[in-house]
Formats: sequence, C-alpha cells, structure tokens
Amino acid sequence: MKGTTRGRMTGAPSRWLVAGAVTCGLVLATGPAAAAQETAGQRAPAAPCVSDQLIANSAERIGGSQVRITVINDGPEACVLRGFPTVALAGQGSPDHNKPLNVVRQGQANPVQLAVGGQASTRLTFTPVLGEADGYCASGAEPTVAPSIVLGVGGGGLQLAPDDGGEFALCGTTVRATAFRGSGP
Repeated sequence: MKGTTRGRMTGAPSRWLVAGAVTCGLVLATGPAAAAQETAGQRAPAAPCVSDQLIANSAERIGGSQVRITVINDGPEACVLRGFPTVALAGQGSPDHNKPLNVVRQGQANPVQLAVGGQASTRLTFTPVLGEADGYCASGAEPTVAPSIVLGVGGGGLQLAPDDGGEFALCGTTVRATAFRGSGP
C-alpha cells in the first residue's frame, strides 16, 4: 500500500511538469496570432455621435420646471454619445443667436451606444418662476422667458420648443442637467 501511494506521488510531479510545458507551448504558439484573429472578428468601437446624425422633436414637459429631451440617432451609422448637454435660451430665429446657461451636471456620465434609431435622454431642471401671469422669482431676480432652447450635443445644437406649445420660463441663468442615458427602442 505504501508503494502505490509513493508511486503516485513520484509520478504526479512529472506529469504536472509535462502538462504545464504543453499548456505554455500552446499559449505561446497561439498568442499574437490568436489575438489578431479574435480582434478581426470583432467590430471596431463606434465613432462619437455628431450633431448632423442626431434629431430631437421637442422638450417633453415633466411638471412645471423640468423637461426631458430625447435624441435619436438618425444614422447613417451607430455612434457613442458621451457626457452632458450644454443648454442655451433662444428665440424662434437662428439657434446661433442664443443666451448660454450655466449647466450644473447631475449624476455620472457613461458612454451611451446608439444604434441607428437608438435613443438617449437627458432631463433638464430649471429654477421655477412662481406665481401666476407675469410671475416672480424667489431670489428677487426677473424671470426669463424664451420660446425655445438650444441643446448642445455632438458638437452642434438642436433647437427645441416645449411639447405643449408654451415657453421656457426660469429664474436665473442656471439649469441642472442629467447625463445622457439610453432610452426607448
């Protein structure tokens, strides 16, 4: 009985050495070539989204001081949307004539992969105007009213009006914005 156990113990280390050598040889033999084959089968990462391929229909009101804006990748290829939007108030004319707002970023930004037709949303929160009709600001500042905003995304701007046909009304020059998050189909 002692001989059998001893025989296994003596043979076991040599078998492990042979198995280790064979495994290392296979790993070394397949290293760079296997990695190249594996990478060749994968797609390259999508390029950053540019404003020319993004569309948005309107700013969807969520209560009195928030809007949700959903952008859609209108193609021609998939892209990656990163970070937070910039926001500016504008009239009904050219989006180039606007008044930038200070954006307070909320939450953590993660890249959003947008296939063609893919959607991503951000939520904007304004300091509300109080009262009826002309309204007032709790801070004592004059309320600001604008028929549209310009959402800065993908290196350009998308000019949007509220979905209810109203106007944007806010106190101050600051807006809080969430990072873009994937949404919808």
